[in-house]
Amino acid sequence: MILELNDVSIRYMTGDFKDIGLKEYVLRKLKRNYQVNEFWADKDISFSLEKGDMLGIIGTNGAGKSTLLKVISGIMEPTCGSVHREGTIAALLELGSGFDGDLTVQENTYLRGAMLGYTRKFMEDTYDQIIAFAELKDFEDRPFKQLSSGMKSRLAFSIASLVNPDILILDEVLSVGDGAFRKKSEDKMKEIIGSGTTTILVSHSLAQVREMCSKILWLHKGRQVDFGDNVQDICDRYQSFLDGTIKL
Repeated sequence: MILELNDVSIRYMTGDFKDIGLKEYVLRKLKRNYQVNEFWADKDISFSLEKGDMLGIIGTNGAGKSTLLKVISGIMEPTCGSVHREGTIAALLELGSGFDGDLTVQENTYLRGAMLGYTRKFMEDTYDQIIAFAELKDFEDRPFKQLSSGMKSRLAFSIASLVNPDILILDEVLSVGDGAFRKKSEDKMKEIIGSGTTTILVSHSLAQVREMCSKILWLHKGRQVDFGDNVQDICDRYQSFLDGTIKL
């Protein structure tokens, strides 16, 4: 088992402090009149993945998908429950984040590699392959901030997918770039799956999930609707939900 979640829940606490200021906050606390609201972004999520699985996570906006990925990747700790993970993790949660706009493409490539825990020698051996896959050979000495959003996304995807992590997490990144690069990204994902990397993909494209994923997790308003390897069946039910023919 390379990844296992047991009853994972993530709670956000919100209050009215920013709207009332420090003085009023202190007065309300003393009078026990300060309002705190709880919001559960995810509640009681449980599933497990084996080496080589590709999990598709589906759900409408606000389902808790991105929050769950942050917990899986270790960026956040769950409020309740446990996460067991093995090996190295590369996560593309917000494309363009983690880069320095004033550094060059080449410098940012080494920076991101270091953030993922890879040695300089490994990055030197892999650098040309990363740049070639991202189609940025003519831009490697340019400041990162001069790249288009598509170029930035291609570089982020290339670094994450070519450094051979044990678990690769992708949040809506296969939809970036033009049609040719999307096709190349999907082909790369199939190659990664074949190599034994466990991959988690969040996508609004059911066609992508149907074609590429071996397991599927359906979330709705932070709750787990279904999980399993019956990808086509769950996708069919989710499409029916989107069409309004079934209710949750």
